[in-house]
Amino acid sequence: MSNLYSFGLGVGTHNSKGQWLEVYYPKPQLNPSAALAAAANKALGYSGGNQAIALDNSQLAALAAALEAAGEADQATLARSLQESQRPLVATLLSEDAAPASVPEGYLKLQLISHRLVKPHGTNLTGLFGTLPNVAWTNLGAIDLDELPERQLQARLQGELLDVDCVDKFPKMTNYVVPKGVRIAHTARVRLGAYIGEGTTIMHEGFVNFNAGTEGPGMIEGRISAGVFVGKGSDLGGGCSTMGTLSGGGNIIISVGEECLLGANAGIGIPLGDRCTVEAGLYITAGTKVILLDDGNNEVEQLKARELAGKSDLLFRRNSITGAVECKTNKSAVALNAELHANN
Repeated sequence: MSNLYSFGLGVGTHNSKGQWLEVYYPKPQLNPSAALAAAANKALGYSGGNQAIALDNSQLAALAAALEAAGEADQATLARSLQESQRPLVATLLSEDAAPASVPEGYLKLQLISHRLVKPHGTNLTGLFGTLPNVAWTNLGAIDLDELPERQLQARLQGELLDVDCVDKFPKMTNYVVPKGVRIAHTARVRLGAYIGEGTTIMHEGFVNFNAGTEGPGMIEGRISAGVFVGKGSDLGGGCSTMGTLSGGGNIIISVGEECLLGANAGIGIPLGDRCTVEAGLYITAGTKVILLDDGNNEVEQLKARELAGKSDLLFRRNSITGAVECKTNKSAVALNAELHANN
């Protein structure tokens, strides 16, 4: 039995038809041992490929014993604890990093990112939107949208209120993972599948999409769109935006380098190198015409912003008299308050 790409024991939610709505993996693993794969083969009949195997208590007991014998004590303990659950249980085994073909596979991959086991773009999420169902996320957990009206009525008849927090394919990250050393002021604004590096502070207006995030430390008061990764020491000011690959319609991956500053209400549609600054209120897209300035503020040449993509030590600003977008060498970098981002 060859090594696995990933393994997870999970507890989740079905709709009335027995279809998966979501899965929580307390201790997902990346590149688990060959011994773990052999234990799954012995207890569950797993013979390879990407599979999500529904579990009952007898299978869990057999799996726990096999994991214990294989020296996988941590996973064996988890398997025993899951035997007490009355919820749907699953063992998801991925032999390769292929596009997720089921809800359990998709949720395992999202949690690999949020557990910081892989970084954004580090696992194949092709077709994930089509794989995951749209779900009502409530104070009683995930509910199938077709079943929501009946559940709302049942709650009212019992003198209770079913509180629908949102309707989305992705739940909030903190209901599944709370990474070490972060502050998140508004948890609903960070989706499962976000990578939040240690030392990151996300203020109330900050937003982080799935398959995106921060290296940490960093201050996030703006939007990190799908696919965007922000380097350490960078500051995204209030209301600023980064253009996601999905929303942009192209295949350029937007990123922010180290020690960058996006001013309030600024935005970027090109990747930035290290130590770059974008003036407050200035949105730069790939086609934005930019005037390059020398140290004496004299025009050197005019080009499109895409030609500056990924270059470091740049300051983008708008001339307050002419309205032209200008770029010159940035002689300073952002210095974050170390105490502010310790997040112990």
